Amino acid sequence: MSHHYQGYFIDLDGTTYKGKEKIPAAARFISRLQAAGKKVLFVTNNSTRSPEFVATNLRNNHDIDVEPGNVYTTALATADYLDGIAGNKRRVYVVGESGLREALAEKGFTVDEKAPDFVIVGLDSHVTYEKLEKAVLLIRAGAKFIGTNADSNLPNEKGMVPGAGSLVKLVEYATQQEPVMIGKPEKIIMQMALKRVNLEKKKVIMVGDNYRTDIQAAINVGMDSLLVYTGLSKPEEVAKMAVQPTYTVRSLDDWDV
Repeated sequence: MSHHYQGYFIDLDGTTYKGKEKIPAAARFISRLQAAGKKVLFVTNNSTRSPEFVATNLRNNHDIDVEPGNVYTTALATADYLDGIAGNKRRVYVVGESGLREALAEKGFTVDEKAPDFVIVGLDSHVTYEKLEKAVLLIRAGAKFIGTNADSNLPNEKGMVPGAGSLVKLVEYATQQEPVMIGKPEKIIMQMALKRVNLEKKKVIMVGDNYRTDIQAAINVGMDSLLVYTGLSKPEEVAKMAVQPTYTVRSLDDWDV
């Protein structure tokens, strides 16, 4: 059966590749989507890398020919969301890496370590106690608290290392304030991504390997979802979930675009 979706939001790690390892079925899937004229947007919770970096990695290492415009990170979603609500309140303090800083700068936000309007906490592999201390004190003094995403861990060659959500939780615990969260499974990144591709949600499907982030994000925003069993979630875990993915496949080769 052929599917009616005009847009595909696709997760990266576990779905499109596994760390440095290729998933050949994913490259074939993307190629079929492109040949069919579908809109492809990689929607990722990683805020540390720029879209240019992600697109280059996909092209050079995974046989997937896409442009930076095909990549939507939590850094871009955070900047787009803040741009929509900030008005002239454009001062930010950032715990994060270059991807997040660049996205905010492109939307006209400036770094202010004394009296920012917003404190944004994302993944920062060079985080220090001093940076976190500053974030906590600024939020307690009235800055609005934004978290890029709630991922507790990230898979890398060392194992499951702390993710952005671990840093966000530390700041939340020390401020007793809940942040506005941007990334999957929250609605915000999906709403911003839909604006980016200019499609209604019923014409888009979310493709991912993680029920708790990718599929839950689709459910939260009222979109269809396709869970592929090449990454994190296992069939026996997913079977227990109250709301099931719209579709599941063992491999993206099994999906007819």
